[in-house]
Amino acid sequence: MKKVLLSAVALLAFGFANAQEGKGNGGFSKGDVFVTGAFTFGTTNDKNNDVKTNSFEIAPQVGFFVNENIAVGGKLGFGSYKTEDTGVDTVDMSGLTLGAFGRYYFTPANQFSLFGQLGFDYSSMENKLTNYKVNGIDAGLGLGMNYFVSSNFSIEAGVAVLGFTSEKADVSGAKASTSFNFGGDWRAVTFGVNYKF
Repeated sequence: MKKVLLSAVALLAFGFANAQEGKGNGGFSKGDVFVTGAFTFGTTNDKNNDVKTNSFEIAPQVGFFVNENIAVGGKLGFGSYKTEDTGVDTVDMSGLTLGAFGRYYFTPANQFSLFGQLGFDYSSMENKLTNYKVNGIDAGLGLGMNYFVSSNFSIEAGVAVLGFTSEKADVSGAKASTSFNFGGDWRAVTFGVNYKF
C-alpha cells in the first residue's frame, strides 16, 4: 500500500510541476468524453498445497458530460476466475458485468475536481464445471477526484461511501443474499488513469 501511495504522490507532484510550466492543463466541459476502467490479471501458486489460481478482469468505462457539471456513462466488463487443486480444476468461473453511472463534478473546469458518483451494475457469473449461474446487482454511492497532469490525462481516485449488493443463484427456489455497507473504507481507495477526448 505504501508503494501505491508513494507512486500517487509522485505522479501528483510531477503533474503539479508540469502545471506550473504550462497553464491550461485539464478540466472538463460540456460535450467532453472520457475513458477509464479496470484491467487486472493475477496468478497465485501455493506449492505447499499444490493449488493454482488465475484471475482476469477487463472493464472499460466511458462517460459523457451532458452539461458543465454532470457526466453519465456506462461500462462493460468481463472477468474469469480459475482454481486448480492437485491438477484438477475445482473452480472455473467467468461472467459479464453491465453498468451505468452518473457523476456530479463540483469544479469540472479546474485542474483538480471532486465528484460524487452513483452507480448501478448487473453481473452474471457462471461456474463452467457445474453449469451453475449467479446473478447479482450492485448499487453504490461514492466520492472521487480527478487531477489533470496534462490536457487529456488525469489521475483518478475514489472511495465507496454507500453500497448495496444482492446475489441470487439461477436455480429454482434459490433465495437472494444481500448486503448493505455504509462508510468510507480508506484502505480500499481506488486509483486509475482517465483519458479525455
